Amino acid sequence: MKLSHFQFELPQDLLAEHPSENRDEAKLMVLNRKEQTIEHKQFKDLIDYFEEKDVMILNNTKVFPARLYGNKEKTGARIEVFLLRELNSEQRLWDVLVDPARKIRIGNKLYFGDDYALVAEVIDNTTSRGRTLRFLFDGSYTEFRKKLNELGETPLPKYIKRDVLPEDEERYQTIFAKNEGSVAAPTAGLHFSKHLLKRLEIKGVDLAEITLHVGLGTFNPVEVEDLSKHKMDSEEIVISEQATSVVNKALSEKRRICAVGTTAMRAIESSVSSHGTLNEFSGWTNKFIFPPYDFSIANCMITNFHTPKSTLLMMASAFAGHDFVKRAYDEAIKEKYKFYSYGDAMLII
Repeated sequence: MKLSHFQFELPQDLLAEHPSENRDEAKLMVLNRKEQTIEHKQFKDLIDYFEEKDVMILNNTKVFPARLYGNKEKTGARIEVFLLRELNSEQRLWDVLVDPARKIRIGNKLYFGDDYALVAEVIDNTTSRGRTLRFLFDGSYTEFRKKLNELGETPLPKYIKRDVLPEDEERYQTIFAKNEGSVAAPTAGLHFSKHLLKRLEIKGVDLAEITLHVGLGTFNPVEVEDLSKHKMDSEEIVISEQATSVVNKALSEKRRICAVGTTAMRAIESSVSSHGTLNEFSGWTNKFIFPPYDFSIANCMITNFHTPKSTLLMMASAFAGHDFVKRAYDEAIKEKYKFYSYGDAMLII
């Protein structure tokens, strides 16, 4: 498969600027791989496709307010800083993206907050966009993180051109988010409401929680025609013993095992034993899944509708079949499904 196989024309008005009014009332397209059929449902109808003892694998990562706006010393120029990854908590070192990047040099100081409550110094220029900052903060680490949370803003994707609204803080977060560390939401999980989770529990569907902290690598554009040459950024994952036992029991009983989102799928595919079961794991993954690919754990997947040439679309194509996904996307455009982070969902069985 080549990069050009994943190009399609996506009308701008189908990029979702706002979430659906109720989480579980987004549209749901159901792709049946065996029958090659496509159905149109609402997300809450998902429950009809699962039985007692089936498993859903949820990514319980929590998005932190990663976007900060500050001013450059002397000139006062407004600078956007996007926190990517904490490198050293004691030294307050962070990998960040800055915009506009061309104005920032090593040694520059950046000031954040009305009273300059936070100051950071640029100590490394690693890539054309990336920087390493050291935050100069005298208080405790807890106070420092509290200050970051106060000054930071919900990191909505750049395609959303409107201002961040108060409700985004809640809606750009899954209801099962626990472990803070993502700079983007695991978007397939955004469609689950408390009511739907309760109904799944009553039906006897088991939930296995794993953690993958989403970095911007997931959204980095692929710029090589030969997909085998693309390198994914690493993202941190944690798969607990509890999650592995739930999943492996379902595997042995040949149940339906559903990865909720591409992040959950990447996490579990990054930790497969030689027997084809799920291993406990704590570490980093840079796994890139594109067709053709043999999946080991999940036989079902929930995902949103993705943008052209994205690694997320490539994974969906690897799971459902390239031609089938292409047909589904043509239908999604015709039926005015919403795409991307706040968009509608697809269930592939």
